[in-house]
Amino acid sequence: MSYVDIARKVLENEVAGLQNVAKNLDTDFDLSVKEIVKSRCRVVVTGMGKSGIIGKKIAATLASTGTPSLYIHPAEAYHGDLGMILENDIVIAISNSGETEEIIKLLSFFKDNKNKVIALCSDKKSTLGKFSDYFMNIAVPSEACPLELAPTTSTTATLAIGDALAISLMEAREFKPENFAKFHPGGSLGRKLLCKVSDSMRTNDLPVISKNDKFEDVVSQISNGRLGCVAVINKESNELIGIITDGDVRRAMEKFKGDVFNKTPEDLMTVGPVTIGTEQKIIEAEKVFLEKKVTVLFVVEEKKLIGMLSHYDI
Repeated sequence: MSYVDIARKVLENEVAGLQNVAKNLDTDFDLSVKEIVKSRCRVVVTGMGKSGIIGKKIAATLASTGTPSLYIHPAEAYHGDLGMILENDIVIAISNSGETEEIIKLLSFFKDNKNKVIALCSDKKSTLGKFSDYFMNIAVPSEACPLELAPTTSTTATLAIGDALAISLMEAREFKPENFAKFHPGGSLGRKLLCKVSDSMRTNDLPVISKNDKFEDVVSQISNGRLGCVAVINKESNELIGIITDGDVRRAMEKFKGDVFNKTPEDLMTVGPVTIGTEQKIIEAEKVFLEKKVTVLFVVEEKKLIGMLSHYDI
């Protein structure tokens, strides 16, 4: 058997595991989502070993999609970190067997602390399964590991349940891109959703020209501006009149031949270039770039040119 065959077998095993988990979903999933939505508290995720690693990812996904959440290591919790769990916080406890010692030791605390417990477990009759308020069955037919020792398909199933929970909570809370951006200001999407055109536009050394200037000035400004175009303005009022692109210059040279040097910007320009305002979001500018099929937007206020935004700036 080739390594590719082994890989396919692993993936097929994990697909079968996910299908089994999907089949076993029941009303406890609905009730868990509703419990979290109505609660004003946090979701605390805990798990040991590989389950803990998956738990960290689940907590991170919940937190970034509108559900306040954190991960607590069960062993560390038993030695003082239980103080991080507030009364009425909702606990997601992950244990494939439902008998993980470090998790079981915490159950009495959860009860006294009035924490609702959602178990991600493969055995409802286990200690964790019987104790939990809500049970999500993560049982899989078999692990992808040929020795049935390394958590593989079961951890994939657990991760998928966590994703399903996060997405369901997003839907329940009508979580929007703007909300996502709030928690991801350093990411590309966050920047596009939060930043305005005024944050990214160019204002210095703009390639501009008067409608009565010379053809040579057009070529010079396009070259120096490095934006592939020049803005034609009324220099007295700074009002934007038109645009001349490097393509316009090439076409004019083909059409007018040597006489092109007698032409003014007014002869070459396209009236009414695509504009945008300073207060519009970068993501709105991105839509304009795509819809209008342009590479530069002129930023105007009361018809006056105050900046330029290149698609490379976003």
